[in-house]
Amino acid sequence: MTEAIGHPAQIEQDIRAVRRLEWWNIAWSVSIVTVMGLAMGSSQAMKTAWVEDTLGLVPPIVILIATSYEARSADARFHYGYDRVNSLGFLVAAVALGGVGLFLLRDSVVALWEQEHVTVGSVRMLGHDIWLGWFMLAAQAYATIPPLIIGRRELPLAERLRDKLVHTDALMNKANWQTGVAGLLGVGGLGFGLWWADPIAAIAISGSIVWDAWNALKIATAELVDGIPRELGNSKLSPEAQALARALEEQFPLAEKVLLRETGRYIRAEVVGVRPPEDFALDNLDVAGCDRWRIDSVSFRPTANRTAPSE
Repeated sequence: MTEAIGHPAQIEQDIRAVRRLEWWNIAWSVSIVTVMGLAMGSSQAMKTAWVEDTLGLVPPIVILIATSYEARSADARFHYGYDRVNSLGFLVAAVALGGVGLFLLRDSVVALWEQEHVTVGSVRMLGHDIWLGWFMLAAQAYATIPPLIIGRRELPLAERLRDKLVHTDALMNKANWQTGVAGLLGVGGLGFGLWWADPIAAIAISGSIVWDAWNALKIATAELVDGIPRELGNSKLSPEAQALARALEEQFPLAEKVLLRETGRYIRAEVVGVRPPEDFALDNLDVAGCDRWRIDSVSFRPTANRTAPSE
């Protein structure tokens, strides 16, 4: 049985804040999915937005699972702990997201190509005929508000925690409220008799799903194959990793290379070509420009037993 050791003290408060926020995220997402499901009718844009909102439940669930697992210590089966659970869940979510996004994109393109004319009927209430599109518009408007709020609260937490999954979820929430705007335009177009507005809005929404999935897939794959520590949201070497590499190169000028890899939110370094000094202690390593809690380990490889990367 693993022993929970907790997260580094420097980020424990932010981890708790993320977990609280993701529980709220799940609760709001469930309410949005319910409202959208009741109101979507035969609108392609509403259907696509509903699927995206449903998929929006995946990242917060993965975040809650990952933050629980990565706080566990190493055990007999996992000698290096569970730091990469976050990335593994991220990869699974990206694949699922991409598959569904491509299916919805195909469905929307076919609807546009075949010129499917979607009609939105009316319902009689209190002696008046009410266009069902008003319910769709109200549901879509409601669906834009929680993602806007939650996404803005997630971004600063993701930056402090160097958490790519939380960062990507924040970007997905941004895409969700933008999707809501596209859905409003699509349903509004139907109201004005513009049949093509609905499938075009659906294409835009499904395209954003595929784009999110592609970016997530690239980031998760790079980390799982021991890629260099990257900035949030792009493939550039992170400034903290650069600072750590410079500090180790200055401390060990005879080293052939300083190799870096990222496991979850942590950085692991390997100094190639030198032996570790007897007085070296990781706790005494102070790197300007890199938070100490991010440096998980510094190891030494006296002999370069495999080809080192070129500059």
